[in-house]
Amino acid sequence: MKYMLLIYGDELALSEPEREACYVESTQLAHQLKSNGQCVAANPLNPTSTATSVRVRDGKRFVTDGPFAETHEQLGGYFLIDAGNLDEAIGIAERIPMARKGTVEIRPVREITGLPSD
Repeated sequence: MKYMLLIYGDELALSEPEREACYVESTQLAHQLKSNGQCVAANPLNPTSTATSVRVRDGKRFVTDGPFAETHEQLGGYFLIDAGNLDEAIGIAERIPMARKGTVEIRPVREITGLPSD
């Protein structure tokens, strides 16, 4: 089963050297998971200041800068994994460096027919 591991944290909490170390550790984890056939994709996201939100209401498009809601923790990246069960996904999530400073949300991916695949 595929799980999306959404990585949340205060995007200002890490210094640049800490952020680079986090990227190195996350890259190593992604390579380990890929060699086990568990990593589908993983990437950090640019800061929320680069985000654009789109909403459509009554047929009208609304485009705003930044995220839709102000929060203490921002979505900073993700791992899309293939794991046997939730316990296995939890074991992977706890290895993500930002789990020590922020939160990793685990969401099962709902697979529906008709979507493009690799």
